[in-house]
Amino acid sequence: MPKTVQIRDLDDDVYAGLVRRAAEAGVSVPELLRAEAARLAARPTVEAWLTRTRRRSSPVGRAEIQATLDELRGAWPDVGG
Repeated sequence: MPKTVQIRDLDDDVYAGLVRRAAEAGVSVPELLRAEAARLAARPTVEAWLTRTRRRSSPVGRAEIQATLDELRGAWPDVGG
């Protein structure tokens, strides 16, 4: 069953931004907020995402990454005097 959410004390500039974005998208403010709430609810939290991505192993090691970055960046400039 659908639920109703009420947001109080929005600053005028925040509401104006919502109105602008809704108009650009061709929807009402409630439709915009409904879509954004659904998108937010579907995303994992940062903590959950980090936990999931830390479990992945990589065939590329830190030394190989650093060597590739050094190769792409080129030699360090001589800043000595």
